[in-house]
Amino acid sequence: EVQLVESGGGLVQAGGSLRLSCAASGFTFDDYAIGWFRQAPGKEREGVSCISSRTSITYYADFVKGRFTISRDNAKNTVFLQLNSLKPEDTGVYSCAATVDCTARHYDYWGQGTQVTVSS
Repeated sequence: EVQLVESGGGLVQAGGSLRLSCAASGFTFDDYAIGWFRQAPGKEREGVSCISSRTSITYYADFVKGRFTISRDNAKNTVFLQLNSLKPEDTGVYSCAATVDCTARHYDYWGQGTQVTVSS
């Protein structure tokens, strides 16, 4: 069974930090790029960051550049998203997803998400 399980969300004050994890199982993790998305209440889901499969090339949305860092540990089938200098507008449900390439539009597998709430 394919699973992507996010963890690490929570409530934090503006300026604070969180580290999200995305633990994968049930597929060949090394062959997949992993992306992070977020969705705020009443808004559409948006891409936050992505890391490629074997070369670990990273991509970031402009609104998180310099604040968020994505990384992966293929030995643990886990991708991390370090969130620093958080702002209230970063609030939302953060989900990870697996795709063949970060430039692809289609993602094959999705996690359920973890809530991030940033208070002002």
